[in-house]
Amino acid sequence: MKFLHTADWQLGKPFARISDPDKAAKVRAERIEAIRRLGALVKEHKSDFVVVAGDLFDSFTAEKSVVSAACSAMGKIGVPVLAIPGNHDHGGPGGLWEQDFFRQECESLAPNFRILLERKPVELEGATIFPCPLLRQHESADPTTWVRDFDFASLSHPDQPRILLAHGSVHGFESNSGDDEDGSAGTSNLIALDRLPRAELDFIALGDWHGTKAIDPAAWYSGTPETDRFPKGENNDPGNALLVEVARGKEADVKKVPTGKLGWQVLDFTFASDEDVNRLEEQLRDLLGTRAGEDLLQLTLEGSLSIAAASRLDDLLSTFEARLLRLKEKNLIRLTPSEEEVESLANRPGDPLISKVAEGLFASAAGTGEEAEVARIALRELYAACSA
Repeated sequence: MKFLHTADWQLGKPFARISDPDKAAKVRAERIEAIRRLGALVKEHKSDFVVVAGDLFDSFTAEKSVVSAACSAMGKIGVPVLAIPGNHDHGGPGGLWEQDFFRQECESLAPNFRILLERKPVELEGATIFPCPLLRQHESADPTTWVRDFDFASLSHPDQPRILLAHGSVHGFESNSGDDEDGSAGTSNLIALDRLPRAELDFIALGDWHGTKAIDPAAWYSGTPETDRFPKGENNDPGNALLVEVARGKEADVKKVPTGKLGWQVLDFTFASDEDVNRLEEQLRDLLGTRAGEDLLQLTLEGSLSIAAASRLDDLLSTFEARLLRLKEKNLIRLTPSEEEVESLANRPGDPLISKVAEGLFASAAGTGEEAEVARIALRELYAACSA
């Protein structure tokens, strides 16, 4: 039995920190395109079905257009798609899964889709699923508890492989389900893998952690199929799905397959001299190549530059920002005017007002914080105007 394990699609995620609405829409649309790529994998590897380990949607009440797009894409996968609610799209009363529009679109566009809202076995042709849906955003009790007490002898097909489907954090590996700005780790929806009857289960398909991660050979987080945040640490490996081949009582064969398209890049750069602006340009070209509209960049800049070099840097970043879907810039550069720049602004006998303003800006620019950044921008503008 071969199936595709995926999770954390979070369709409809707003990506509010992408200021350009067209670029934000493109990033949202790429999450739908990821479903089509999953469908291509199913056909290529002849998978029997797909499991989604929670957070198919980003919201408890997704917009109708997102529901329609999701159902259309899932319907084209062809094989059964089985999902459980996660913390974002939990199965509480009045939520998405109960809405007439969602049911209508599933019936019309995705008759192969099934949302598993009950904690009881689902016996398919060839495999048995043990769903552990989240019925509220934060479950105080382990959602897999029911499996501990289950009578496995009651199964109609005891020789079929058994797959547990759950969404949450496991002991010693807390998930991070916040956005790319949020470094907090989840502490609710805890799953005690060591208390499960592991000999009775052949694979545990987990969701909530957005990177691909093996907890042990038979328990995996698939991660999100399309990356949705800048990486945090070495354990982050998003943009994948898992191809799993499993048989009753045998170790599962798990293969990671890349499915993501967008590049969430990170670059830290320190300026030692003005000539390093050229070196930064080379690194950016190496990192992004000739791509446009396919990458997001978290850029941290440190060191010091003259006023003229800082202006060249602004022009360079403006060019790359146009190519990027998002530039998240942390600018810690110290503005260090050259002797010629100080002289040209502070020693202007014919323009005493400019000299006085420049002196004040030099003092402010040497500090930190928003006021210092405004002063550095003003100095560059003043220098450009006086040099014209």
